[in-house]
Amino acid sequence: MPEYKDRNRDLLILQHEFDEPHKYLGSPVPPVFMNSIHVFDKLEQFESWQEDGTFVYGRNGNPTVDVLERKIAALEHGKHSVVYSSGMAALTAAIMSTCRAGDHIICMTEAYSSIREDVEMFADRFGMSASFITCSDLQEVEDTMQENTKLVVLESPASTFLRVVDLEGIAKIAHRHGAKTYIDNSWSSPILQKPLDFGIDMVMHSLSKYIGGHSDVIGGVVTTNDDKIHHDLLHIVRDLVGGCLGHMEAWLAIRSLRTLEMRVRESERAGIAVAKYLDSHPKVRKVYHTSLPTHPRQDLIKKQQTGHAGLLGVTLDTDDEQTVLRFCNSLQVFRRGAAWGSFSSLVQMPLHHLPIDSLGDLLKDRLIVRLACGFEGADNLIADLEQALEKI
Repeated sequence: MPEYKDRNRDLLILQHEFDEPHKYLGSPVPPVFMNSIHVFDKLEQFESWQEDGTFVYGRNGNPTVDVLERKIAALEHGKHSVVYSSGMAALTAAIMSTCRAGDHIICMTEAYSSIREDVEMFADRFGMSASFITCSDLQEVEDTMQENTKLVVLESPASTFLRVVDLEGIAKIAHRHGAKTYIDNSWSSPILQKPLDFGIDMVMHSLSKYIGGHSDVIGGVVTTNDDKIHHDLLHIVRDLVGGCLGHMEAWLAIRSLRTLEMRVRESERAGIAVAKYLDSHPKVRKVYHTSLPTHPRQDLIKKQQTGHAGLLGVTLDTDDEQTVLRFCNSLQVFRRGAAWGSFSSLVQMPLHHLPIDSLGDLLKDRLIVRLACGFEGADNLIADLEQALEKI
């Protein structure tokens, strides 16, 4: 695992950078700018807003939103961030910013199911094509590239099976073929992985995960170092499509950034302890977590990550659906719910509700259980898992 050499820098960004209290009567907390418009002394000032970056209308930009975007961009070692009304809006913005009718998209098979559905929707309805591959083998990626491939969509570590792929290797292949790369980095947060450093073009976070952290924010963000991509993300997609983040949601996300590093590390501690406990339990068939030495890509984990986060996948040593459901429903500290990265520990079966004919190669893993570790403490979480395992 590489040294977390950016920790001091990250902490300053989270706590102070871009807050500018001198602008707000000395307040260390930037205010919520609830206004939908900005007014000007002269018409010429209003008409020149696009050239000088002036705030004019809430869909185009807002001072509170601007603080959030600058903080996340700095955390990800990026030049630009653009926030949206959801993580899926952010993905859609990335596709629309890089692809046109007739283009080809490569998507990682184990990416979040809604990511795959979004890519399929563009392929079906907007004259594009898509290939779904594991992306675990660089030759597989190379062989799947086409002359019209414009985007490679990744999630690493992938949030169900924790597959880790070679970010730098895939970025080099994509760029050699004139394609861009996109990654959902929500599992890691900007604290544990900075994909732009490995050549990835666009990094997305769902704000409802670690960045929001309190189960009260829906939003998405894309960060990039590419000026043209930023222009399209902002001026073409957000301005014209209109999926902008609300001002209050931006303020809540800024609030949450203050404790991001501490929350991620606490979740990581619990996740490692739970993964280790389950990995040695006789009623557990397999545990998916990057902290375990059995993970097949320790080389990439050590190169790309500075930690392991608190989300893991588990398969019980049974193929009986009702037994797995009984286990999930017997948990008392872990609550049944979607997402992760919040204060509350959650359990779900991410493939169970999907149509069987849509699962393909994942059908054999339909009963996988996903555990998201919150802040109740590792001992309490392990005790909860123990009592639930005793009931199956």
